[in-house]
Amino acid sequence: MALRALRIIDANLNRASEGLRLLEDVARFLLNDAEISQQLRGVRHNLAQEAKLAGVRLLSQRDSEHDVAATLTLPSPFEGGVQQDLPGLITANAKRAEESLRVIAELAKLPQVSPMLNSARFEQLRFNLYSLERRLLSRILRRDKVKQLTELYVILDRQALAGRDELDAAEQVIQGGARVIQLRDKRGSKGELWPIAQKLRALCGKSGVLFIMNDYLDLALAVDADGLHIGQKDLPLSVVRSQLPIDRIVGLSVTTVSQAVKAQKEGADYIAVGAMFSTTMKEGATVVGVERLEQVRKAVSVPLVAIGGINEGNIGPVMAAGADSVAVIGAVLGKEDLKGAVQQLIDRMRLPEGNL
Repeated sequence: MALRALRIIDANLNRASEGLRLLEDVARFLLNDAEISQQLRGVRHNLAQEAKLAGVRLLSQRDSEHDVAATLTLPSPFEGGVQQDLPGLITANAKRAEESLRVIAELAKLPQVSPMLNSARFEQLRFNLYSLERRLLSRILRRDKVKQLTELYVILDRQALAGRDELDAAEQVIQGGARVIQLRDKRGSKGELWPIAQKLRALCGKSGVLFIMNDYLDLALAVDADGLHIGQKDLPLSVVRSQLPIDRIVGLSVTTVSQAVKAQKEGADYIAVGAMFSTTMKEGATVVGVERLEQVRKAVSVPLVAIGGINEGNIGPVMAAGADSVAVIGAVLGKEDLKGAVQQLIDRMRLPEGNL
């Protein structure tokens, strides 16, 4: 019985290590996430270390040539034109490793095996992997949304709209080419804002534009927004991240380099830096200037959204300073032709750097 158990353990050690290697490479090469990659490598190395005492005996029981499963023909996920997507691949390999660790932990409880393998340590590795699977899958699922954080990010501030219809305004800015729409209302009630947010969410979803809710976590959840934008005085980023679905993004406003570094460390998908210039759209806004944007760009790698007093005349230096996207209110909502205003700003953003 002990020899059979060792053969099962050897097979599951190989399965777990193979699954972990794929997850590690996804974190390392696709996401460039050093932290998750190192933690996955740590699980894989700890797995090898735990099996070291039984290494020779495990290898002695390996018999791949006579494995009955080796001759089985299993359906391929690529047959019939159906291909495995990346999230599915991550889930499949994480489950493969987790199930293997469970098998090893259970067999390690046998009296003949327990002197060589510590069941509790394999259990702990499995629980560590559960957490890493969630973090890795979350990053992958948010990746496509993060990629849309380019060019123009229009904030539909209801006070700046001055009574104009929110849905009509959103349609115009989407037609102009805006990639992101944020709904913001600092004075109205949430009950009044909820149906508006619902309509905007539906419009943005149909148009392939990100819909971000400002400040209100409950409304973001209620309408299934693509993400939430918060400030330094709102709920902590860690709380917001824990409450939102793992495929939703979070942006955070900062005025200092240290705030930006902290935001990236805590998991912000993008950082809004500002105010770039003086603005009447936000009371008490601190003007930090384009120089601060340059400093933040050197300190963090997540997308940066420049905000505050940006218009057609000064958008060039902002883009040259390292902004991935520019958020505007008055430069669009203050115009009669919203679509035309968006197009003009985007045209300026796309000029070669020397002509900005």
